[in-house]
Amino acid sequence: MDEIALIGLEFFSKHGYYDEEQKIGNRYGVDIKVFTDTSEAGEKDSLKETINYETIYTIVKTVMDKPARLLEHIGHQIIQDLLGQFIAVNKVEVRISKFNPPIGGICERAAVKLIRQR
Repeated sequence: MDEIALIGLEFFSKHGYYDEEQKIGNRYGVDIKVFTDTSEAGEKDSLKETINYETIYTIVKTVMDKPARLLEHIGHQIIQDLLGQFIAVNKVEVRISKFNPPIGGICERAAVKLIRQR
């Protein structure tokens, strides 16, 4: 199984458990990996034979644009949308990070990582 990844995506989004977080917004990071067979794409040099990472980005951005309370929900939605869009994807890993989370102390970021297989 081969891996296609987008690492270090950044978004300003209005997610958060607290209402105040959803009003002011925050910076979020997303790392995403999709697993598929890329042998045909490698052989034919054809985008039609692989997973277009521009489409992956569009799916992630669409989810990040919709306010949510939990990072887990955001990750779940990204995975569901990717598996729904790409039948050839066998596995998805997504890490969602919230920069400067409101935990009452110094923390660069909080993160969750979700992994789902078809």
